[in-house]
Amino acid sequence: MDLHITTLAERPELADALGRMPDTWPEFVLEDIVGWANFGRIAVEFPQYVLVATDPDGTVVARAYSVPFELNAPGREELPVGGWDRVLLWAFSDLRRGRTPDTVSAIEITVATGHHGKGFSGRMLAALRENARRLGFGEVVAPVRPSGKHLRAALPMEEYARLTRAEDGLPEDPWLRVHVRAGGVVDSVAPVSMTVSGTLAQWREWTGLPFDTEGPVEVPGALVPVHCSPAHGYAVYAEPNVWVRHRV
Repeated sequence: MDLHITTLAERPELADALGRMPDTWPEFVLEDIVGWANFGRIAVEFPQYVLVATDPDGTVVARAYSVPFELNAPGREELPVGGWDRVLLWAFSDLRRGRTPDTVSAIEITVATGHHGKGFSGRMLAALRENARRLGFGEVVAPVRPSGKHLRAALPMEEYARLTRAEDGLPEDPWLRVHVRAGGVVDSVAPVSMTVSGTLAQWREWTGLPFDTEGPVEVPGALVPVHCSPAHGYAVYAEPNVWVRHRV
């Protein structure tokens, strides 16, 4: 399919359609407090770092969000163990303080429901890399959410991220494989990249599961088990992601 990929800064009239694009994110992922407070600000304050793809009919079929930040600031210099949450906080803190960014982080690359399996994610990744290069950056980093990890929730992410295929040595995970094929290098695991906490009633609403037993609960779409504590009335999900670095 012929895709037309532009920045949101170039086509601000697509902002509403971008937000309404149907996707397959699990409901509980949307309850991350850092994301809830900051994700919507990206399109407003960093539109030149937001990519939108439309099909020949003008329908939005994919999107890519990224943010600029200063990685080589005092006290940083390494990709954060706090992953997705931390880089969002850094980006908006740097914007507020007037710091000069030196790195771009991918935040989300999503393909619309019904359009998976067409290679759109790889094309959006390539476009995101090219957009960062055009804006004068030398590196894109990505806190990758491996697409197959939810099928092996009990396996530690450190082990999963290093699994490779015998035939070509590429990552076993499909989304990590796309990044490596594009020139990315697996750097490290961010063990607390996103954190979602809630009452047992909230988790039942988000997942349809009973959440009535102490200990780990495997939830569809979760990359690791959710810790459930009925005695204290809450459950917590700490999602690990995999940092991938792209020189551009």
